[in-house]
Amino acid sequence: MTDPAADDLIGTVTWGQLLSEAADRLSGAGGESADLDARRIVEAASGFEGAELVLARDQLVTVRAMASFDSMVARRAAGEPLQHVIGSWGFRRLDLMVDGRALIPRPETETLVDLALSHVDRLAVESDSAAITVVDLGTGTGAIAFSVALERVNTSVWATDRSADALALARANLAGLGRAGARVRIAEGEWYAALPAELEGSVAVIVSNPPYVTDDDPLPAEVEAWEPAAALRSGPDGLDDLRIIVAAAPRWLQPGGALVVELDPRQASTVAELMEAAGFTEVAVDVDLLERQRFVGGRLPSN
Repeated sequence: MTDPAADDLIGTVTWGQLLSEAADRLSGAGGESADLDARRIVEAASGFEGAELVLARDQLVTVRAMASFDSMVARRAAGEPLQHVIGSWGFRRLDLMVDGRALIPRPETETLVDLALSHVDRLAVESDSAAITVVDLGTGTGAIAFSVALERVNTSVWATDRSADALALARANLAGLGRAGARVRIAEGEWYAALPAELEGSVAVIVSNPPYVTDDDPLPAEVEAWEPAAALRSGPDGLDDLRIIVAAAPRWLQPGGALVVELDPRQASTVAELMEAAGFTEVAVDVDLLERQRFVGGRLPSN
Protein backbone atom coordinates (compact mmCIF):
# COMPACT_ATOMS: atom_id res chain seq x y z
CA MET A 1 0.00 0.00 0.00
CA THR A 2 1.31 3.46 -0.90
CA ASP A 3 2.46 5.53 2.05
CA PRO A 4 0.13 8.57 2.13
CA ALA A 5 3.00 10.65 3.48
CA ALA A 6 5.32 9.75 0.62
CA ASP A 7 4.26 12.77 -1.41
CA ASP A 8 4.26 15.18 1.54
CA LEU A 9 6.68 18.08 1.26
CA ILE A 10 9.87 18.10 3.33
CA GLY A 11 9.94 21.41 5.16
CA THR A 12 11.69 24.03 3.05
CA VAL A 13 14.12 21.80 1.15
CA THR A 14 14.25 22.77 -2.52
CA TRP A 15 15.63 21.10 -5.63
CA GLY A 16 18.22 23.81 -5.92
CA GLN A 17 19.52 22.94 -2.47
CA LEU A 18 19.64 19.24 -3.31
CA LEU A 19 21.55 19.98 -6.51
CA SER A 20 24.27 21.70 -4.48
CA GLU A 21 24.22 18.96 -1.84
CA ALA A 22 24.61 16.21 -4.45
CA ALA A 23 27.55 17.97 -6.10
CA ASP A 24 29.28 18.38 -2.73
CA ARG A 25 28.70 14.75 -1.72
CA LEU A 26 29.88 13.36 -5.04
CA SER A 27 32.90 15.66 -5.14
CA GLY A 28 33.80 14.57 -1.63
CA ALA A 29 33.64 10.95 -2.78
CA GLY A 30 36.19 11.68 -5.48
CA GLY A 31 33.82 12.00 -8.41
CA GLU A 32 35.49 13.61 -11.42
CA SER A 33 32.18 14.70 -12.93
CA ALA A 34 30.38 15.60 -9.71
CA ASP A 35 28.46 18.60 -11.05
CA LEU A 36 27.19 16.78 -14.15
CA ASP A 37 26.33 13.64 -12.20
CA ALA A 38 24.51 15.68 -9.57
CA ARG A 39 22.40 17.36 -12.21
CA ARG A 40 21.46 14.06 -13.85
CA ILE A 41 20.52 12.56 -10.48
CA VAL A 42 18.37 15.53 -9.52
CA GLU A 43 16.70 15.45 -12.93
CA ALA A 44 15.89 11.77 -12.44
CA ALA A 45 14.60 12.25 -8.89
CA SER A 46 12.56 15.35 -9.66
CA GLY A 47 11.26 14.57 -13.14
CA PHE A 48 12.45 17.99 -14.33
CA GLU A 49 14.96 18.07 -17.18
CA GLY A 50 17.13 20.77 -18.70
CA ALA A 51 15.52 24.20 -18.53
CA GLU A 52 12.65 22.77 -16.52
CA LEU A 53 14.99 22.13 -13.61
CA VAL A 54 16.23 25.71 -13.70
CA LEU A 55 12.65 26.90 -13.36
CA ALA A 56 11.95 24.36 -10.60
CA ARG A 57 15.00 25.10 -8.43
CA ASP A 58 12.84 26.74 -5.75
CA GLN A 59 10.17 24.03 -5.68
CA LEU A 60 9.92 22.01 -2.48
CA VAL A 61 10.91 18.33 -2.39
CA THR A 62 8.59 15.49 -1.41
CA VAL A 63 9.37 12.60 0.93
CA ARG A 64 9.27 10.10 -1.95
CA ALA A 65 11.55 12.19 -4.17
CA MET A 66 13.99 12.75 -1.28
CA ALA A 67 14.29 8.99 -0.71
CA SER A 68 15.00 8.44 -4.40
CA PHE A 69 17.56 11.23 -4.41
CA ASP A 70 19.39 9.91 -1.33
CA SER A 71 19.56 6.40 -2.77
CA MET A 72 20.95 7.54 -6.12
CA VAL A 73 23.57 9.83 -4.60
CA ALA A 74 24.74 7.07 -2.26
CA ARG A 75 25.02 4.57 -5.11
CA ARG A 76 26.95 6.98 -7.30
CA ALA A 77 29.25 7.97 -4.44
CA ALA A 78 30.03 4.26 -3.97
CA GLY A 79 31.26 4.08 -7.55
CA GLU A 80 28.26 2.62 -9.37
CA PRO A 81 28.02 3.97 -12.95
CA LEU A 82 25.71 6.95 -13.33
CA GLN A 83 23.82 5.12 -16.09
CA HIS A 84 22.98 2.28 -13.71
CA VAL A 85 22.05 4.69 -10.96
CA ILE A 86 19.46 6.54 -13.00
CA GLY A 87 18.43 3.36 -14.83
CA SER A 88 18.44 4.62 -18.40
CA TRP A 89 20.70 6.22 -20.97
CA GLY A 90 20.27 7.94 -24.32
CA PHE A 91 21.60 6.43 -27.54
CA ARG A 92 20.79 8.17 -30.83
CA ARG A 93 16.96 8.41 -30.79
CA LEU A 94 16.54 5.82 -28.04
CA ASP A 95 16.17 6.04 -24.28
CA LEU A 96 17.37 2.63 -23.12
CA MET A 97 17.08 0.84 -19.81
CA VAL A 98 20.57 -0.02 -18.60
CA ASP A 99 21.92 -2.12 -15.75
CA GLY A 100 24.65 -4.62 -14.99
CA ARG A 101 23.29 -7.27 -17.37
CA ALA A 102 24.80 -5.61 -20.44
CA LEU A 103 27.36 -3.01 -21.44
CA ILE A 104 26.39 0.62 -21.21
CA PRO A 105 25.99 1.97 -24.77
CA ARG A 106 28.89 4.29 -25.62
CA PRO A 107 28.80 7.39 -27.85
CA GLU A 108 31.36 5.92 -30.28
CA THR A 109 28.99 3.06 -31.08
CA GLU A 110 26.59 5.58 -32.61
CA THR A 111 29.13 5.89 -35.43
CA LEU A 112 29.00 2.11 -35.89
CA VAL A 113 25.26 2.46 -36.48
CA ASP A 114 25.91 5.16 -39.08
CA LEU A 115 28.28 2.83 -40.93
CA ALA A 116 25.76 -0.02 -40.85
CA LEU A 117 23.00 2.28 -42.12
CA SER A 118 25.18 3.42 -45.02
CA HIS A 119 25.34 -0.21 -46.17
CA VAL A 120 21.59 -0.61 -45.65
CA ASP A 121 20.99 2.37 -47.90
CA ARG A 122 23.43 1.08 -50.54
CA LEU A 123 21.86 -2.35 -50.62
CA ALA A 124 18.36 -0.89 -50.74
CA VAL A 125 19.35 0.64 -54.08
CA GLU A 126 21.16 -2.46 -55.33
CA SER A 127 18.67 -5.07 -54.13
CA ASP A 128 15.16 -5.86 -55.28
CA SER A 129 14.21 -7.17 -51.84
CA ALA A 130 11.29 -5.55 -50.05
CA ALA A 131 13.17 -5.73 -46.77
CA ILE A 132 16.85 -5.50 -45.91
CA THR A 133 17.88 -8.11 -43.33
CA VAL A 134 20.30 -6.85 -40.69
CA VAL A 135 21.88 -8.94 -37.93
CA ASP A 136 23.29 -7.39 -34.77
CA LEU A 137 25.59 -9.93 -33.10
CA GLY A 138 25.99 -9.40 -29.36
CA THR A 139 23.13 -6.93 -29.02
CA GLY A 140 23.37 -6.25 -25.25
CA THR A 141 20.81 -3.55 -24.49
CA GLY A 142 19.64 -3.64 -28.11
CA ALA A 143 21.10 -0.22 -28.89
CA ILE A 144 22.43 -1.04 -32.36
CA ALA A 145 19.62 -3.33 -33.50
CA PHE A 146 16.84 -1.08 -32.30
CA SER A 147 18.43 2.04 -33.78
CA VAL A 148 18.62 0.34 -37.19
CA ALA A 149 14.99 -0.77 -36.99
CA LEU A 150 13.81 2.65 -35.83
CA GLU A 151 15.76 4.65 -38.38
CA ARG A 152 15.22 2.45 -41.45
CA VAL A 153 11.68 1.18 -41.98
CA ASN A 154 12.86 -1.12 -44.79
CA THR A 155 14.84 -3.32 -42.39
CA SER A 156 14.15 -6.66 -40.76
CA VAL A 157 16.51 -6.94 -37.80
CA TRP A 158 17.83 -9.88 -35.80
CA ALA A 159 19.28 -9.05 -32.36
CA THR A 160 21.34 -11.88 -30.89
CA ASP A 161 23.30 -12.46 -27.71
CA ARG A 162 24.77 -15.42 -25.88
CA SER A 163 23.71 -13.94 -22.53
CA ALA A 164 20.16 -14.69 -21.41
CA ASP A 165 20.43 -11.83 -18.92
CA ALA A 166 21.39 -9.36 -21.63
CA LEU A 167 18.51 -10.51 -23.81
CA ALA A 168 16.06 -10.04 -20.94
CA LEU A 169 17.20 -6.43 -20.79
CA ALA A 170 16.98 -6.11 -24.59
CA ARG A 171 13.40 -7.44 -24.53
CA ALA A 172 12.47 -4.82 -21.95
CA ASN A 173 13.89 -2.14 -24.25
CA LEU A 174 12.17 -3.66 -27.27
CA ALA A 175 8.81 -3.27 -25.52
CA GLY A 176 9.29 0.50 -25.67
CA LEU A 177 10.32 0.68 -29.31
CA GLY A 178 6.82 1.02 -30.71
CA ARG A 179 5.86 -0.06 -34.23
CA ALA A 180 9.49 -0.56 -35.27
CA GLY A 181 9.71 -3.35 -32.72
CA ALA A 182 7.54 -5.57 -34.89
CA ARG A 183 10.48 -5.83 -37.32
CA VAL A 184 12.94 -7.03 -34.66
CA ARG A 185 13.54 -10.63 -33.62
CA ILE A 186 15.60 -11.54 -30.58
CA ALA A 187 17.54 -14.79 -30.49
CA GLU A 188 19.86 -16.39 -27.94
CA GLY A 189 23.04 -18.16 -28.94
CA GLU A 190 26.78 -17.97 -29.46
CA TRP A 191 27.23 -15.60 -32.41
CA TYR A 192 25.82 -17.16 -35.61
CA ALA A 193 24.46 -20.17 -33.72
CA ALA A 194 21.59 -17.93 -32.65
CA LEU A 195 20.38 -17.57 -36.24
CA PRO A 196 18.06 -19.96 -38.12
CA ALA A 197 19.67 -21.89 -40.97
CA GLU A 198 17.31 -20.36 -43.52
CA LEU A 199 19.06 -17.01 -43.10
CA GLU A 200 22.28 -18.36 -44.61
CA GLY A 201 23.26 -16.39 -47.69
CA SER A 202 20.45 -13.84 -47.26
CA VAL A 203 21.68 -11.33 -44.67
CA ALA A 204 22.40 -7.88 -46.08
CA VAL A 205 24.37 -6.38 -43.19
CA ILE A 206 26.03 -7.92 -40.15
CA VAL A 207 27.02 -5.42 -37.47
CA SER A 208 28.70 -6.15 -34.16
CA ASN A 209 30.30 -4.49 -31.18
CA PRO A 210 31.78 -7.68 -29.70
CA PRO A 211 34.14 -8.20 -26.75
CA TYR A 212 37.61 -7.02 -27.81
CA VAL A 213 39.53 -6.21 -24.62
CA THR A 214 42.51 -8.47 -23.99
CA ASP A 215 42.45 -10.71 -20.94
CA ASP A 216 45.13 -8.68 -19.16
CA ASP A 217 44.37 -5.14 -20.32
CA PRO A 218 43.49 -2.89 -17.36
CA LEU A 219 40.02 -1.37 -17.31
CA PRO A 220 38.65 1.62 -15.40
CA ALA A 221 37.55 0.49 -11.94
CA GLU A 222 33.96 1.50 -12.67
CA VAL A 223 33.89 -0.74 -15.75
CA GLU A 224 35.70 -3.66 -14.14
CA ALA A 225 33.39 -3.72 -11.13
CA TRP A 226 30.01 -3.07 -12.71
CA GLU A 227 29.93 -4.24 -16.34
CA PRO A 228 29.87 -7.89 -17.46
CA ALA A 229 33.36 -9.24 -18.17
CA ALA A 230 32.02 -11.67 -20.79
CA ALA A 231 30.94 -8.70 -22.89
CA LEU A 232 34.36 -7.05 -22.60
CA ARG A 233 37.24 -9.53 -22.73
CA SER A 234 38.12 -11.84 -25.62
CA GLY A 235 41.33 -13.77 -25.17
CA PRO A 236 45.04 -12.91 -25.03
CA ASP A 237 44.89 -10.45 -27.95
CA GLY A 238 41.22 -9.51 -27.66
CA LEU A 239 40.46 -11.05 -31.05
CA ASP A 240 38.94 -14.43 -30.17
CA ASP A 241 35.38 -13.32 -30.94
CA LEU A 242 36.26 -11.05 -33.85
CA ARG A 243 38.00 -13.94 -35.61
CA ILE A 244 34.83 -16.05 -35.36
CA ILE A 245 32.59 -13.21 -36.54
CA VAL A 246 34.75 -12.35 -39.56
CA ALA A 247 35.47 -15.93 -40.66
CA ALA A 248 31.83 -17.06 -40.66
CA ALA A 249 30.26 -13.88 -42.01
CA PRO A 250 30.53 -14.80 -45.74
CA ARG A 251 28.40 -17.90 -45.14
CA TRP A 252 25.52 -15.74 -43.89
CA LEU A 253 25.81 -12.67 -46.11
CA GLN A 254 24.14 -12.22 -49.48
CA PRO A 255 26.26 -11.21 -52.49
CA GLY A 256 27.28 -7.60 -51.94
CA GLY A 257 26.45 -7.89 -48.24
CA ALA A 258 28.52 -6.08 -45.63
CA LEU A 259 30.13 -6.68 -42.27
CA VAL A 260 30.95 -3.79 -39.90
CA VAL A 261 32.55 -4.23 -36.47
CA GLU A 262 33.78 -2.10 -33.60
CA LEU A 263 37.17 -2.82 -32.03
CA ASP A 264 40.21 -1.51 -30.22
CA PRO A 265 42.23 0.88 -32.43
CA ARG A 266 45.25 -1.39 -31.98
CA GLN A 267 43.34 -4.19 -33.70
CA ALA A 268 42.19 -2.32 -36.80
CA SER A 269 44.92 -3.41 -39.22
CA THR A 270 44.76 -7.04 -38.10
CA VAL A 271 40.99 -7.23 -38.48
CA ALA A 272 41.20 -5.55 -41.88
CA GLU A 273 43.60 -8.31 -42.94
CA LEU A 274 41.22 -10.95 -41.56
CA MET A 275 38.38 -9.49 -43.63
CA GLU A 276 40.44 -9.47 -46.79
CA ALA A 277 41.50 -13.09 -46.16
CA ALA A 278 37.82 -14.03 -45.72
CA GLY A 279 36.99 -12.63 -49.16
CA PHE A 280 35.74 -9.15 -48.34
CA THR A 281 36.47 -6.29 -50.71
CA GLU A 282 36.51 -2.53 -50.20
CA VAL A 283 37.73 -3.15 -46.65
CA ALA A 284 37.92 0.18 -44.85
CA VAL A 285 38.99 1.42 -41.43
CA ASP A 286 36.87 4.25 -40.02
CA VAL A 287 37.46 6.53 -37.06
CA ASP A 288 35.33 7.64 -34.14
CA LEU A 289 34.71 11.22 -33.05
CA LEU A 290 38.14 11.33 -31.42
CA GLU A 291 39.83 10.22 -34.68
CA ARG A 292 40.66 6.78 -33.27
CA GLN A 293 40.60 3.83 -35.69
CA ARG A 294 37.61 2.16 -34.10
CA PHE A 295 35.69 0.44 -36.91
CA VAL A 296 36.44 -1.93 -39.77
CA GLY A 297 34.00 -2.83 -42.51
CA GLY A 298 33.93 -4.57 -45.85
CA ARG A 299 31.58 -6.02 -48.42
CA LEU A 300 31.39 -9.25 -50.33
CA PRO A 301 31.66 -9.21 -54.13
CA SER A 302 28.28 -8.75 -55.77
CA ASN A 303 28.77 -11.75 -58.03
